[in-house]
Amino acid sequence: MAEPAPLRTLPALAALSAPRPLLRAPLDAQMQEIRRVAEEFEGMVLAELLQPAFSALDTDGLGGGGDGEQMFRPMLVERYAQSMAKAGGVGLADAIVAELQRLQTIQAQPTEDRDGADR
Repeated sequence: MAEPAPLRTLPALAALSAPRPLLRAPLDAQMQEIRRVAEEFEGMVLAELLQPAFSALDTDGLGGGGDGEQMFRPMLVERYAQSMAKAGGVGLADAIVAELQRLQTIQAQPTEDRDGADR
């Protein structure tokens, strides 16, 4: 008779079902900076998209309402957007980085004339 499978702990089960981040090759300093700026841009776009949703909320809730909440709510929305972008966002940063890499590859390739001579 075969032995029963070992019982898995709750953290082990959570680790199995958790989404795995995409494996990326080590990035050099320039690519790290491109990724940082692309994520920052995605955060700004997400903040602009989230702002109308939060502006429609009543101010009697979380912060107690009033001028203070109206003043700090845009900062809260901005932090939400930055967190979303850092966690993967909607893929805008990935698309920006991929396009910049593609453009760098195109510019790095030497152009040849029809006769094969470099220009």
